Amino acid sequence: MSEPMTIILAGGGTGGHLYPGVAVAQALKSVLPDAKCLFLCTTRSIDTTILQPTGFEFIPQSIVPPVKTISGLLKFWKTWRETRDQVRFLLKQRRPAVVCGLGGYAAGAAVKMAGGRGIASLLLNPDVIPGKANQFLFSSVRAICCQFPGTRGHIPALHQGKMRLTGCPIRADIAQLPPRAEAIERLGLDRKMRTLVITGASQGAATVNQAMLAAVGQLSLQGWQILHLAGQDHAATVRQGYREQQVEARIIDFTADMADVWACCDLAVSRAGAGSCAELAACGIASILLPYPYHKDMHQRANAQALAEAGGAVMVEDTKDARKTAAVLVPLLQELMVDSDRRLRLAQGAKSMGHPNAAAQVANIIAELASGR
Repeated sequence: MSEPMTIILAGGGTGGHLYPGVAVAQALKSVLPDAKCLFLCTTRSIDTTILQPTGFEFIPQSIVPPVKTISGLLKFWKTWRETRDQVRFLLKQRRPAVVCGLGGYAAGAAVKMAGGRGIASLLLNPDVIPGKANQFLFSSVRAICCQFPGTRGHIPALHQGKMRLTGCPIRADIAQLPPRAEAIERLGLDRKMRTLVITGASQGAATVNQAMLAAVGQLSLQGWQILHLAGQDHAATVRQGYREQQVEARIIDFTADMADVWACCDLAVSRAGAGSCAELAACGIASILLPYPYHKDMHQRANAQALAEAGGAVMVEDTKDARKTAAVLVPLLQELMVDSDRRLRLAQGAKSMGHPNAAAQVANIIAELASGR
């Protein structure tokens, strides 16, 4: 009896890298039912939190992100060599048919070494602007799965033939949301009220939290309730901020059940990570996007612009100053909370950008590569 086919999915460190990989692994059950998925992730606790409940096998890699200091670069180089040796052993032991890079530094060793050994490999590139790790890996892969058409302008001509416009994979439960009433009940919310969702993605976002705490006391919340996904490291501070302003809100540290969150959402204030944009678009949710302001290439800003240009979101710059950002957010939120027609137009614009079947499309590409086509 032959061993089951192995598909390696490499990457991690954030939900933005892992959730698309989980979606692809779930979709592979339909096209390669006998295949076994193995995640090569990081040692960050968020990876275990996300992957353990899925039942997929995962192995943490020792690799750490590069930091531009002497000690930081030395540590990166040391952990790169350790990860390279670990991956070399796993490629020999597991003999994967395909390696799928999920983006970021944790995908590097597996994809690079797979390409060098003639193992079919591909990349998920859901941001408009490819990150440095993905750019480094373009020459090692046979397909680059992208969410936005604008990515073509950021891929060298030599590799543009590899680009596949699949969208960003999202999990099946998000592509087909549960009934609103059931989601409201599970989250402990009031079904008679509209819901404003605030999220900084899986780990939360300090500047988003701070801006909303600066804004919320100035909002008229009649008929609205707040569901705030604060992040495990920030939740206590956020709860205290709402208490001090005597504003009721449902604060969640972290949830893997984003299908329930989006099912009850009437308006969102969100970061503009690729995964968040994909979910907002697939679910057709009106949103205000606050792109992460600290990346040099401002890739979240490019994501937000793509959604805004399609009429699917309003982009607000995160000034890193809570009061300045709140000064822009307050009138905008107040307008959107009373203007149901504008919320509907934004929701429709977002929906036009959605790729709810992205996971299946990427799974089909993996199946093609596995068959040698």
